[in-house]
Amino acid sequence: MASVILERNRKKRLEQGHPWVYASEVASVDGEPQAGGLVDVLNHQGRYLATGYYNPASQIRVRILSQSKLAAMDTAFFAGRFTSALQHRERFLPGADAYRLVYGEADFLPGLIIDRFGEVLVVQLLTLAMDQHRSEIVEALVQVMSPRGIYERSDVSVRELEGLEQTTGVLYGECPRHITVSENGLKVIVDIEEGQKTGYFFDQRENRASIAPLMKGWGGRSGITLQEVAAEDGSLQMLPVNKSGKPVTFPFWDGATVLECFAHTGSFTLHACKYGAKKVTCLDVSAHAIESAKANVEINGFTDRVEFVVDDAFAFLRNQVKGLEERSERATGPAAESKPGAKPAAKADTAKPMTAGGGRTWDVVILDPPAFAKTKSAVAGAVRGYKDINLHGMKLVNEGGYLVTASCSYHMQPQLFLETIQEAAKDAGKVLRLIEWRAAGKDHPQILGVDEGHYLKFAIFEVRSK
Repeated sequence: MASVILERNRKKRLEQGHPWVYASEVASVDGEPQAGGLVDVLNHQGRYLATGYYNPASQIRVRILSQSKLAAMDTAFFAGRFTSALQHRERFLPGADAYRLVYGEADFLPGLIIDRFGEVLVVQLLTLAMDQHRSEIVEALVQVMSPRGIYERSDVSVRELEGLEQTTGVLYGECPRHITVSENGLKVIVDIEEGQKTGYFFDQRENRASIAPLMKGWGGRSGITLQEVAAEDGSLQMLPVNKSGKPVTFPFWDGATVLECFAHTGSFTLHACKYGAKKVTCLDVSAHAIESAKANVEINGFTDRVEFVVDDAFAFLRNQVKGLEERSERATGPAAESKPGAKPAAKADTAKPMTAGGGRTWDVVILDPPAFAKTKSAVAGAVRGYKDINLHGMKLVNEGGYLVTASCSYHMQPQLFLETIQEAAKDAGKVLRLIEWRAAGKDHPQILGVDEGHYLKFAIFEVRSK
């Protein structure tokens, strides 16, 4: 087997578990390795470090597969790795029928993503070597998973960095376009052909469940309290009663009002309804995404509690904030000009025109945007974007309510993300209490020392005015 010998003065990332060898770290190559073929990786003294696959056309020259000798990427090799990956998911997600089965480097299969949707598997082959071993991957998946079908969604631009074209299509068996799976007790319809990435984002599974405590306990703000009320048979029952003393029959009287921005398939909307939300506004710029969200809401029986909005989230948030500001100006009225320091008029200034048409607020605002920074050079723009949506989002949270916010941009490091939100809070005149801080779920494990795997940041903040 050909060997790649590393530079003497390189950083010892490989010894610390990092699975990539960059072109700048390679001192020389012994033998004639094939593009996509296996190579042994040696340090400058000739000591064996690992075995990986080689691509002379990529800046990531070698991607590590094993810290011990490996003879071939054959069906048996893949079957062994898939079995190990399956065991991990069955341990931490018992009974689940939908999850990320293989998460690239974190499952010791760099360049390979596999998502399970019930009896159908969706694969992404991101590198030259994985593309070359498509048939072995399919054979191994059939052995280990016995799927009904395997569908390829290798329609991602990163393949072009490996000299590959984007491609999609059925690799095995039958692959219906729409598949209904379950997550946290909810039904979700997944479009494996046209949905984003492989059709669904599993990495927020546990984070979606974490919003449960936010969804109840809001009835008191409307003057609704639990009181003993005499039933027809003379017995006393604890029932919700409004300020007028009348029993409240709406079953979700204690639920939160919720705004979900960047909703995609409405996953947070579904969980908000499941956990008792009173009313949810589900927003996405894509009409196709909103249609998907509507279908998911309908099959779970939540239609009467959800309103759908097709709009740009940035524009929508700004419009609502502008409406609040205009309403505030109308409420305070004009100040008396003749007397310095005079208090504003007691009556509303109805002559002040309302132009924005917004002005709504919610108990819980959820922001789960796509990645704003896909490259290091895009970080400055991403910071502005994250600050903008969080600043306007927290302004729309009712006093003492909650901002649920996330970032899936790897280049937006956790400390920078928190600093950006803190700057937004300062400008918005808000005090934030961090209630929860989370990352990706258990089907997205992270190799310690591989910072690229630590991409998802998820936070819940209580929002109060200064």
